[in-house]
Amino acid sequence: MSASGGTKAIVAALGANLAIAVAKFVAFLFSGSSSMLAESVHSLADSGNQGLLLLGGKKAQREATPQHPFGYGRERYIYAFLVSIVLFSVGGMFAVYEGYEKIKDPHEIEAWYWPIGVLVFAIIAESFSFRTAIKESNATRGSLSWTQFVRRAKAPELPVVLLEDFGALIGLVLALAGVGLALGTGNGVWDGIGTLCIGILLIVIAIVLAAETKSLLLGEAAGTDQVDMIKAAVVDGETVTGIIHMRTLHLGPEELLVAAKIAVQHDDTATEVAHAINAAESRIREAVPIARVIYLEPDIYNAAAAAAGVNPAKAPGGAPPRPAADSTPGDTPDTPADPTESGH
Repeated sequence: MSASGGTKAIVAALGANLAIAVAKFVAFLFSGSSSMLAESVHSLADSGNQGLLLLGGKKAQREATPQHPFGYGRERYIYAFLVSIVLFSVGGMFAVYEGYEKIKDPHEIEAWYWPIGVLVFAIIAESFSFRTAIKESNATRGSLSWTQFVRRAKAPELPVVLLEDFGALIGLVLALAGVGLALGTGNGVWDGIGTLCIGILLIVIAIVLAAETKSLLLGEAAGTDQVDMIKAAVVDGETVTGIIHMRTLHLGPEELLVAAKIAVQHDDTATEVAHAINAAESRIREAVPIARVIYLEPDIYNAAAAAAGVNPAKAPGGAPPRPAADSTPGDTPDTPADPTESGH
């Protein structure tokens, strides 16, 4: 896993959550607090999630094979999606169930100093983990807001750890409030309410993570800045005079596929076009190093005919042509802009 995958943040979160999970479970055994049980399961689930992220990063490093020619970079997206499922089921749904049971059948908290002490310790440990995740994220998020960073990040690990740590800190505050109110009022229902709130919080975070990782699994294009740099790198103004259309796709967090139809002069030789394509590929890789799979298709277009509307797709940046009325659905013919042209 590359540095941008946030390995340091994952390891810090894993260590903190394992220690916290043990402490919370011990506090539950001595106090009988349902909030502590829910929080111990939450921390245990988080520990498993960090293990999944590390496993996904390891598997993503495998070399490409004939069966998987573009490699295994998307393994990281798959394991991040599994994290959202674990967080929803093991963390969120269990806490909701435990909270409901405690509200239905409340009992007083025993040995109050155990849950209070453990929650204070957990808040300190989670704050350390959250601080590490923030520091790692700041190295890559640039000028993006935190919301934009979570939504646009192509490496799933840091957004996952950030949301998990944020949710853990809020959950600890809810648990502390539930335990405190239960001790202050002598009514164990408050402990159940705190547990229920923790479950709802985890479910919301799990849904957000699932939505973001689903988008990555479906395939996201390069960021706007990267697309602009690729476009600038392709055109040399001599042999390659423009981009007719271009598509980009993340094969993994640090691997980008670029496919473009480029405009060349009608009198260029095959050798000149081949050299121009090789040079354009070198410029793309220099401008955007993660662009590792590049396909450039040369084409000839008539700018005047394209501007007149005969085939706008032949103009640089033009939209794909609409299929004819009698064409098969999904078929997008790519005919020359000039009706007199018979081929490339």
